[in-house]
Amino acid sequence: MSTPPLERAVVIVLDSCGAGEAPDADRYGDTGSDTLGNVARAVGGLRLPNLGAAGLGNLHQLRGVPPAPQPTMAFGRMTPSSVGKDSTTGHWEIAGLRTTRPHRLFPQGFPAELTAPIEAEFGRPFLGNYAASGTVIIEDLGAEHLRTGHPILYTSADSVFQIACHNEVLSLSELYRLCRIARRHCNRRRIGRVIARPFVGKPGSFQRTYDRKDFSMPPPSATLLDRVCDAGMTVWGVGKTEDLFCGRGLTRSEHTEGDLDGLRKTEDALSGMVAGNRTGLIFANLVDLDMRYGHRQDPHGYAEGLSLIDDRIPVVVDNLGEQDLLFITADHGTDPTDDSTDHTREFVPLLVAGRKAAGTDLGVRNQFSDVAATITEGFGLPAFGEGSSFWSEVA
Repeated sequence: MSTPPLERAVVIVLDSCGAGEAPDADRYGDTGSDTLGNVARAVGGLRLPNLGAAGLGNLHQLRGVPPAPQPTMAFGRMTPSSVGKDSTTGHWEIAGLRTTRPHRLFPQGFPAELTAPIEAEFGRPFLGNYAASGTVIIEDLGAEHLRTGHPILYTSADSVFQIACHNEVLSLSELYRLCRIARRHCNRRRIGRVIARPFVGKPGSFQRTYDRKDFSMPPPSATLLDRVCDAGMTVWGVGKTEDLFCGRGLTRSEHTEGDLDGLRKTEDALSGMVAGNRTGLIFANLVDLDMRYGHRQDPHGYAEGLSLIDDRIPVVVDNLGEQDLLFITADHGTDPTDDSTDHTREFVPLLVAGRKAAGTDLGVRNQFSDVAATITEGFGLPAFGEGSSFWSEVA
């Protein structure tokens, strides 16, 4: 008897949820990085009953999360094979596209040959233009920004051109317009993302908002999202998925305000696909672990963020049909205990729910693209990319 085809695939990316240093972590200055493991140690043990039952403690040793004797999901870890450790690279690889030419880094700030044309076209000069934590730089330069109206420009160890503006200085539409101008100029220098970082409040109590928007380089070739969409199926993006793939390969996209909202909208997408075209892909990004806790060096907040996700995962699983699969993974690490605000080069967890996945040990995969290869085979689409499908192990 042939295996019934896949009807719906749900990919939930826990942004920054690394699971131990990758084999080449030393090349990135990330020896010893272990986002999940170090958070667990820092808080005296994680409390994740649902993810623990799924097999999270089976794929990585975690204080407070023992191995489950009979995991409710398939479990494993995936090794990054692309060059780089940023969100764009990680998401593209999950979607079957391996990055071999790195996005460029500017740890000393951006050259005038890049910034001057952007300033001239928009009509305002930048403040800052150095590597910094986003929350720190808006406190350092926020008052001057309010006085002058000049946008704050900063970068990090990742390939990012970040522009922070107070909502009373530049409206969201104007900030996004500035970012689109910057995106055109940044393309020539292979800068991975231009990121709008709006904030509100007064000096001493500035707060960034969920109106952040990423303007990524377009994927250089077709991804899983393109291929599923081109096959006439629904592709539903949740969170910053639309930004990371430049809107390509999506039939619908939902902006989110926090991880709880992202999980609820993933559940809504599952319900919506039942009411409409049932067959297709939901690709969701949950950004709070990275944005609110990882970059801010807050292991206790990170543990609370994981607990929030853990509480909601059973609701997502309960919405799966008999021919659906849920993939829970990550795009990179951001170890909040390593005295750095940057991403870290790590393995990522892999948990798969639905069909016959429960209890299957998927081992250590050689690339994130195995997720795309598995979904592609499940939908009966032509294979592409370098991923190795584990469809037969979970279907």
